[in-house]
Amino acid sequence: MTEDRPSYLAGALRRRRYLRSAWPWRALAYALTTLPVAGVLAVAAGVLAAPLLLVVSALRQGRPVDVPVLVVLTVVSLAGLAVAPLVGAPVAAVERWRLGLVDGRPVRAPGRRGPAARWTGAAAWREVAYAGWLGTVVPVAYGTFALLVLLDAALVAGPWLAGGEDRIVLVWATVDSPAGAVPYAVAGVLAVPALVYLAGLLVAGQAAVARWLLDDAPDATALREVTRSRARLMGAYEAERRRIERDVHDGAQPRLTSLTLQLGLARLDVPDDSPAARPLDLAHEQAKELMVTLRGIVQGLRPPQLTELGLAGAVGDLAARSTVPVTVRAELSRPVPELVETTAWYVVSEALGNVARHARATRAVVRLTRTGHLLVVEVEDDGRGGADPARGTGLTGLADRVAAVDGRLLLASPAGGPTLVRVELPCRP
Repeated sequence: MTEDRPSYLAGALRRRRYLRSAWPWRALAYALTTLPVAGVLAVAAGVLAAPLLLVVSALRQGRPVDVPVLVVLTVVSLAGLAVAPLVGAPVAAVERWRLGLVDGRPVRAPGRRGPAARWTGAAAWREVAYAGWLGTVVPVAYGTFALLVLLDAALVAGPWLAGGEDRIVLVWATVDSPAGAVPYAVAGVLAVPALVYLAGLLVAGQAAVARWLLDDAPDATALREVTRSRARLMGAYEAERRRIERDVHDGAQPRLTSLTLQLGLARLDVPDDSPAARPLDLAHEQAKELMVTLRGIVQGLRPPQLTELGLAGAVGDLAARSTVPVTVRAELSRPVPELVETTAWYVVSEALGNVARHARATRAVVRLTRTGHLLVVEVEDDGRGGADPARGTGLTGLADRVAAVDGRLLLASPAGGPTLVRVELPCRP
């Protein structure tokens, strides 16, 4: 299932099987490849900071600072600022590539930049900030973690280290025999999983900072505004849909029904051999066909099963009319908003239609689950798999419909099956 395979380290850390997955090794690979990059940047940062440290040391000792020293400090600082964007760009390119070790989500690099943009663009200075962070904060964090690892290694090796004549100190205790070091060795072995998780957290934090500073995707403010705009449009669309449905149901449909009835009564009063008999027959049939068409339009706006039966009942009705045996499992502890309910019904309808037309399945299962502020819809079949949105199976339109209500669609369909369509729809109060 797609949701059981997180695409980034922070998500994998929340899984119970983290220690048995490949993610700890990927985190280790990311940390090891960080060392040379961070080491070079740390040396460069030390060289740039050396004149400033000398000035600070002189001031603390009460000695005057010579003018040449100030000139050198100013020149070094200006040169560092001038060169920083040129250094930050290749470092950022390497870091975007390395980020793939622990985060499979795409990272967008800035577009082509002219010479002036290398010193004036916000993206360039975010790259400089990341390079500075990588050369200062990261070495300190990695160094602290290395001390913890060495301390744990000393605990584990305590029974062997305590075999000599000299006493050894393990954490806060002095040990003079292998037997006395055994409890500490056991504690060190038990601490290994915690260190693995701590290493994962350290790497996940580094990766989060890298994504925050190096991803040139649209900013959060713009995305929030787009989301709000889409929500307003969907709200307006839903209100207009209800108005049209009400007008058609309460206005046009009764009048058309009355017209059909009047035409039928008029046809009964006209003899069969009358010249008006055939036109009345045609008008009566066309009126009845128009009633069927209008009923279909109203049902297309909002399926009447949802109003009459609710979401679980309407999905059960879809399952009963499916050509493939379908089992419905609904766990809806609370009511679902109308717009989300309609979207979920269309998701199940389209998914079951795809199962009947393309999957060659012998059975299917529909699961509806309301957890917190989320409605989860899952449609699973035992068909041949290989579903591809690019082949026109309706999945692209389904994903667009789900995205319109700020939901997401996940698809798992390996060749040979089974196929699972999972849709997560937010249920805002």
